[in-house]
Amino acid sequence: MATVADILTFLETLAPRYMKEDWDNVGLLCGRRDRPVRKILVALDPFRNVIDEAIAEHADLIVTHHPLIFRSPLMAVNEDSETGRCVLTLIEHGIAAINAHTNLDMAPGGVNDVLATTLGLENIGIINPVENYGLLRCGAVTEQPLEAFLTSVKEKLHCEGLRYVTGGKPVRKVAVGGGSCADFMHDALAAGCDTFVTSDIKYNQFRTAFELGLNLIDAGHFHTENPVMPVLAEKLQAAFPEVEVKFCENHTDCMKFY
Repeated sequence: MATVADILTFLETLAPRYMKEDWDNVGLLCGRRDRPVRKILVALDPFRNVIDEAIAEHADLIVTHHPLIFRSPLMAVNEDSETGRCVLTLIEHGIAAINAHTNLDMAPGGVNDVLATTLGLENIGIINPVENYGLLRCGAVTEQPLEAFLTSVKEKLHCEGLRYVTGGKPVRKVAVGGGSCADFMHDALAAGCDTFVTSDIKYNQFRTAFELGLNLIDAGHFHTENPVMPVLAEKLQAAFPEVEVKFCENHTDCMKFY
């Protein structure tokens, strides 16, 4: 029977630890390595609704993109913080938690390759590659007005809305960076891209893109990263056919448009 350690080893072949950012927290963040795994729940985040579904589904492990314990040190595991409450609940129900974060962003077949494919980019390449991995991806689309591309992004990522600034150019070559990647807009420009799809863009970053002549699109953190999760679930199921792998049904973007 597969164990938590077996699942972790497999995930780290897909998204090796050496690909993560130095500040990141990845791997087994809760649970015992030798625990047998009969059922896995896969979701973008390790939030309360995901944990509740894992309990209801009798899952032994949750696999997420975002870490259960992130930048601020967890000084105590008790009910005084949401993270503490989540860790307590997982321990009480014997559920382990593994995540692959920036290593999955960087990895071949990870967050940004899937995002590029989902948006229909062709001739996909890595911007600023380090050997076979890197953060941003770029690719070509049939030349089209920005408005047409915005419609396509909204439909393909199932966004409720987009924030964007026009660079005054049609869309031909597109860079993508799931999550908060707007700091890398100059890398997208240097790669010859006229358009950049990412999220969590600040006001001054939109203004900079406008001045640089770059179409900059904020499609939301959840919606730019979530496409990789069902793909990851499929890979886990193929690697461990004896384990039931379920993609989370209840987790959606908490940010809404009025």
